[in-house]
Amino acid sequence: MSPAQHKREEIRFGKLRWLNIYNPNETDTKYLARKFKFHHLDLEDCLGTNQRPKIDEYPSYLFITLHVPVVHARTKRVREQEIHFFVVDGYFITIHEGNKTIKKLFSQCQKKKTVKEEYMHAGSGYLLYKVVNDLFESAFPILDDVSSSLVEIERDVFENDLQRDKLKEILALKKDIINFRRIIIPQRAVIAQLEHKNTKYSPDNLEIYFDDIVDTIEKMWSMLENYKELAESLHETNETIISHNTNNIIKVLTVFSVIMMPLTVITGFYGMNLEPLPFAENGNPVLIVGLIMFGVVVSMLSYFKIKKWI
Repeated sequence: MSPAQHKREEIRFGKLRWLNIYNPNETDTKYLARKFKFHHLDLEDCLGTNQRPKIDEYPSYLFITLHVPVVHARTKRVREQEIHFFVVDGYFITIHEGNKTIKKLFSQCQKKKTVKEEYMHAGSGYLLYKVVNDLFESAFPILDDVSSSLVEIERDVFENDLQRDKLKEILALKKDIINFRRIIIPQRAVIAQLEHKNTKYSPDNLEIYFDDIVDTIEKMWSMLENYKELAESLHETNETIISHNTNNIIKVLTVFSVIMMPLTVITGFYGMNLEPLPFAENGNPVLIVGLIMFGVVVSMLSYFKIKKWI
């Protein structure tokens, strides 16, 4: 990890301080252990990856791990980002790998006194609510992008007659939806627990606030359910149309093959070195044989048309 990527900064409003650490290292965990006496297992979780979402309650602090959906800068695909929170009386600590929402929010609190007062006036529990709420609200633009992609693919599938194969785009979109669902599912339980575990860190009852975040997550889940069904329907429709087009192509090729069979017989018959062949003594045998072949083609096409095979 490049040292330039690491940062530890702090802002203060009244009796509350917000310590923001991105790309943490062992120096940060030693500092937190020395200053706050956090459990060493919690500090190890902050340096690790792929920790499960959870909330651990201690006599003097809360430790929370959440996952939020973000868009990977290079692949443009949905992935999860891990964020850790320590909620202490008088302190709120965020640890992450450069989450854009937290960085933007922290910068706004640094630059604008009104924003800092809005977020930090009611204690660390309320600040936790505001930050977590913003994190999940920031996921809605990702859902909007998924919705736009679904609409675009739907238009291509039904209106453009699949001049370009959309299977790769559909599968990539289904993967994004699956990843989004996988990220959101465990967060519901963690946020629900927060309704009852933060009251001692704020003078106000925050149950209704965290219940609002639960409603936000439920709304996301409902949207993802709809997107999942639509993506599956588009996948099935795409496969059906591709199969139908393939069958049409095979039908046309079959018609050509069947028509060519009697023509091949005729040309093979006249290719034999036998005498006398029909019409061979005629003044213009090529024209007669050609007319016979043309008649065969017309007759077969007419028969196929009557049978509605073409």
